[in-house]
Amino acid sequence: MKFSSSIPSALTVVGALIGGTLAAQYEQYILAPSSRTLHPVSVYKVNGTVSNAQSLTGNKLGSAIFQDASAVTYDYGKNIAGVVSLTIGENLDVNQYVGITFSESSLWISGLGSDATADSGIDETLWFQPSAPGVYTVSREHERGGFKYLSLIHNTTGKLEVTQVTTHFTPMPHYTEYQLRNYTGYFHCNDDLINRIWYAGAYTNQMCTIEPTHGNALVHLFVVNSTTPGNMTAPLTWYNNYTVTNGSSCLVDGAKRDRLAWAGDMSIAVPGIVVSTNDLISVRNSLDSLFLHQNKTTGQLPYAGVPFPSIYSATYHLYTLIGVADYYQYSNDLKYLSGIWDQWKFGMNFSLSFIDNSGMMNVTSAADWLRFGMGGHNIEANSILYYTVNQGINLASVVNDTSVISAWTACASRIKSAANSLLWNETAGLFHDNETTTLMPQDGNSWAVVSNITANSSQNTAISANLANRWTPFGAPAVEADNAVSPFISGFELQAHLLAGNASAALALMRLEWGFMLNDPRMTNSTFIEGYQDDGVLHYAPYTNDPRISHAHGWATGPTSTLTFYIAGIQLLSAGGQTWKMAPALGDLTSVDAGFATSLGMFAAQTNVTASGGMRMSFEAPVGTMGAVSVPYPSCSGKMLLHEVNGASGDLEVDVVAEKGTPTGNIEIDGLEGGQWELDFSCS
Repeated sequence: MKFSSSIPSALTVVGALIGGTLAAQYEQYILAPSSRTLHPVSVYKVNGTVSNAQSLTGNKLGSAIFQDASAVTYDYGKNIAGVVSLTIGENLDVNQYVGITFSESSLWISGLGSDATADSGIDETLWFQPSAPGVYTVSREHERGGFKYLSLIHNTTGKLEVTQVTTHFTPMPHYTEYQLRNYTGYFHCNDDLINRIWYAGAYTNQMCTIEPTHGNALVHLFVVNSTTPGNMTAPLTWYNNYTVTNGSSCLVDGAKRDRLAWAGDMSIAVPGIVVSTNDLISVRNSLDSLFLHQNKTTGQLPYAGVPFPSIYSATYHLYTLIGVADYYQYSNDLKYLSGIWDQWKFGMNFSLSFIDNSGMMNVTSAADWLRFGMGGHNIEANSILYYTVNQGINLASVVNDTSVISAWTACASRIKSAANSLLWNETAGLFHDNETTTLMPQDGNSWAVVSNITANSSQNTAISANLANRWTPFGAPAVEADNAVSPFISGFELQAHLLAGNASAALALMRLEWGFMLNDPRMTNSTFIEGYQDDGVLHYAPYTNDPRISHAHGWATGPTSTLTFYIAGIQLLSAGGQTWKMAPALGDLTSVDAGFATSLGMFAAQTNVTASGGMRMSFEAPVGTMGAVSVPYPSCSGKMLLHEVNGASGDLEVDVVAEKGTPTGNIEIDGLEGGQWELDFSCS
């Protein structure tokens, strides 16, 4: 074992053993259903004459009679997805029609159509003309990827009886009903809102995991577009019947739309999946679909998966490379990495070819996450490039390819030096978007900290403080996207605050931004939205068609992994967790209990604090792995005892002496073997 400490910091901690802790302890927070057959839970509103509308809620047969022009909107209580069936009863006049519309938000409930999957307008109503009593099921190409509200519309004279409404839940198609809720990871702390946020993120990613044959067909792509005002009286056709990847499941960006593989979204969604369901096969299928369409001449990777057209994006090309590095890091699948390495290297060298004599990449494509003004020596793109090059250096060592390490290392050094020389504004404490503008973006500054392109920790501290100073009552604005709130980029901002040592800011932003998303009555109260305005209006600046906004978007799930990796502090330092570190940073929390599984086994940590300045931490890692524990320096003097439960290692006792001044830094003990450990500190 090796013991080291830096200058002290003020965080104290007290807890319980983690042995036997299971995700099932916290199953009350899990939003995934226990059955694939779902029923409405309440009536949201009734128009016209509908008798006994309430009878169609719950798991039972009812009898709702629609008389003449009338409608009912049902609420499923949370965002769901799937194929709808109606059971028509005996009370049926001739020539009757019943239509179905869907909406994720209460704002877009309509008898004219559903919230939108195309750039403009709304989606058409699904109509049935029942000829006899019985079950009528929506065609599979019209399964709905996300909806909280389902409306039944009767638009003819006469009467029609509906005795049941059901939805067959289609997300996570490769999972059994039991597996839907049987998470391999868990999280719990003393703040109930934070707990709900973690599990809503996990559920959002489940909603975005679909059967590959039911991606969005994009039948109106570039026919109607986001610069055209929506025509709410002329609904558009929509089809979810395009095969977007191979395999039995895949990860897509959004549940309702776009239902395509987008690598940028995966950069946030994949870590959240790892700490909750560990569904890496869906991740791999989506990655494979992107590499399948790599340009064989240049190495360029697509902006998005099929059927989206091939467009170059400097950042999304890099996100695809990051996706492979993430997959290997969490799966420990060396065979996969080795098999795709030549393509990965080809893609990396394609990006490096855009580096000019400034030492930075010159961005020639505007395509990104819908931010405005991408181009030139952009700090976001260059930070992502710097991060990816360093991942590539690590991967090259793993596959024993020494041919690229020297050149890539030199490139990384030049990128970092140039970014700090050309784009850092010492007075503002932020990076400029490029050297031709005064814009200081959220994405580029967050990524600068995440990528470690910053020159020193003082820059990280300044960026964290200055980004936090921008917050509105509804979240962190992305000034580079007309002050839209982008939960995608805010996910990287969360990481930036934590890497800057500002756990309290990260937790505050979760409560502010994700708390708003989770609790606002216009939202689904179960999944996280793609974006909105910084004044809380559900308008997303890149679109003119507000019903198009996705309310279940994997790129909005940043808190789920951030809480596990940074707040609970369970960090995998090498593939699968062969090496690891337990480094909790609780901020203003007093207890955190978290864990997740990889192919090597279970990683878990429980940390508690008390007002008296005591700390107790219990943690475990798979046998055969090696790691370290790192805890913030206590504010009081005392003794710290590290004990291996049922292990051969002897106890280690450390005298802790509190120092005067502003405390920073950690006590770190490394050389720990996998197993169960207890760390106990009491003030003397």
